[in-house]
Amino acid sequence: MARAPVLDWGWKTTPAVDAALVAGGAYSVAAVGALSGMAATQALMVGGIGAAAQAAADLYQRRPGWHITARCAAWLAAGGWTAQALADHTALTWQTAGWWAAGTAAGMTLARGLARAENAAREQRIARRLQVWANARAREWHERLERLFRLEGHTVEGVMPWKSKAGYTVRVAMPSATPQLPADAVRKLATDLKLPRGGGIQITDGLVYGEIHIRVTTKDVMSEDLPIPDSPEDTTVTSIYSGLPLGLQPDAQEVRVSVVDDCALFIGQIGSGKTNVVNVANAGALRTNDTVVMHIDVTGAGIALPWLRAWAVDGTSDVPLIDYVGDTEEEAHILCDFLIAGIGSRKSGHQDLLSGEDDKLTVGPDLPEVLLVVDEIAELSPRLLAKLDTIVNTGRAVRVRVIICGLRATQDVITAAMKKQSRVRVGMRVSDPEELSHLFPTGAARLDPKAAPGRGCGFFCAPDAEDIVSDPAPYKAYRITPKVIQRLAAAYGDRRPRLEAEFLDTAPARYYASRWGRILPRLYKSKPLAATTVPYTDLEILRPPLDEVTGIPNTGAEPEAGGEGASSKPGAPGRRAASGGVPAGKRFGSDALAALLNSPRTPAGPQGEAEGEDRTVIHAQFGRVVAQAGGPADRPDPVPRLLLDAHQAVTEAGGRLHTGDLATRLGLDAVALGKELSQILKAVGVERPGIGSVRIGEVSKSGYLDATLADAITRYRNTQ
Repeated sequence: MARAPVLDWGWKTTPAVDAALVAGGAYSVAAVGALSGMAATQALMVGGIGAAAQAAADLYQRRPGWHITARCAAWLAAGGWTAQALADHTALTWQTAGWWAAGTAAGMTLARGLARAENAAREQRIARRLQVWANARAREWHERLERLFRLEGHTVEGVMPWKSKAGYTVRVAMPSATPQLPADAVRKLATDLKLPRGGGIQITDGLVYGEIHIRVTTKDVMSEDLPIPDSPEDTTVTSIYSGLPLGLQPDAQEVRVSVVDDCALFIGQIGSGKTNVVNVANAGALRTNDTVVMHIDVTGAGIALPWLRAWAVDGTSDVPLIDYVGDTEEEAHILCDFLIAGIGSRKSGHQDLLSGEDDKLTVGPDLPEVLLVVDEIAELSPRLLAKLDTIVNTGRAVRVRVIICGLRATQDVITAAMKKQSRVRVGMRVSDPEELSHLFPTGAARLDPKAAPGRGCGFFCAPDAEDIVSDPAPYKAYRITPKVIQRLAAAYGDRRPRLEAEFLDTAPARYYASRWGRILPRLYKSKPLAATTVPYTDLEILRPPLDEVTGIPNTGAEPEAGGEGASSKPGAPGRRAASGGVPAGKRFGSDALAALLNSPRTPAGPQGEAEGEDRTVIHAQFGRVVAQAGGPADRPDPVPRLLLDAHQAVTEAGGRLHTGDLATRLGLDAVALGKELSQILKAVGVERPGIGSVRIGEVSKSGYLDATLADAITRYRNTQ
């Protein structure tokens, strides 16, 4: 429910308006007092009291003497005019009204002039005090750098305090022989300054070579929570081009990151506030009217559920805030196929928009950006990561971008493509400084984790206005609560854009309309849903067929050429070209070798159909058997039956299952099942990701992924 507008009872007027109000009060007293027989001496008394109060206030504020005299004279003039009008009963005559108007104009002009003069004088005093303070700090820093690092020839060009009064920046011109401070400079300077906990030192490059900026935080401004701004002024419609607000830097400047041209990488250990930052980014993207937000979270859709509640449960939003949620491995494959196909369709369908001055689309409400937020990246299978790499590598021109979230930035969690293409990087609180070195390509050696000690604190780097990636800097993320999310979701629902027809004109898009019919029963089980979900679920639910070997949904999307496991066309793996038996779309490398091996043994039937192939043909790809068409009719299946049953059970459960639950489904003992499956996987060199733990919702324990079991099945069949 929208909040009622907040009334502002603050008294915010200019000096000229104040003078006009005093003059208006004097005229009202003169007009009404003449009718009621008010004594003229009372007006004189009020004028005198006003002059005395004005003099006391001016003396307290140390205003110049002639300013005090002028303001007191104005009060006395107003009191004298009112007394004269009361005595003669002439307040409503033209002559008296004319004198009043002239006096009012003079008072307003005088008040404005005095205020300007006082403001100028105040600014001069502040500038003088600031210059004295800056000169003193510059001398101290010149001596400090010389004493700690034995510098010679350096110049402290300026010291600028921050508006937040939480610190200052020192500009230093370094000597040519020593253009940089040593690696331990941050700790030495912080120790020498005896900075409090929460304070810190940050050293960045200046605008020219040989200049460095030393940012000194003297107060702990990141110890308290920063509630995300959610006033009516802070929820107006924005554009994705204005960036996503994440929090504040120590100097109170807002951190905004752009995800129009670049992908983003959010990293943080458990309990660091990473999920909070993801939801803050969600809030920034959903505030716009030109961004479609989608999620992949195969551990229970934890980042999507708070934003879906307003639509799915409360019914305060007519549309889902999150357009698509890949809550299982299978659904995530469908989503990725949909996006990959949409990228290609946008490139071909918007050629006119891509052939102008810029070779990238300009997004708007009718042609929105697609922002895919992927949480718990370590829980995804290699095949799904490969599809995400394709989206990251190919979606920039048509404005399909990705925010990747994980616990670590190491190679075993984040792929090389994701790391290289993510110029926006956010690292939350860490306990090991080496984690920052994995995340930030430059400047990490000079970072001190103690500069971001609390929950919600971290470091970020992003391209600036000149498209230059800045060095990592500390910041404190906004805090967003589920209650605030519900309020924002209700406010942002009516501005959600829709994907254009070109994006939906693909083969995988036929599963897009019925997505919520597949997803909502898994997310909310038997919980009653709001009536607002009926238009999205009261239709035929389409489910793509699963590949018998890999268990991956076959959406009809064209595979990437040369990609792992790519076939000539999903759904028609046996399609052949007319000549030489080479599979359509695959005529190089291993396929050329397979064609040479097959061509002498494959007789051409009357119509050249595959049914005419020799029953003893072996199809090979560089020594790897991929299919064997014939042989003895009683040839046994090389795949252990337990592996096939386990794969089918895990696939039916949504792509992941704990060992105990799998044993229950198969009617076996959990310990015996785990030992037997481990031997089966080890026999073909398949290892479970991580240490074999699978997270389902908030529970993480030993289990299996359908992709792992499918990989083992493929290896057994290829080994025969």
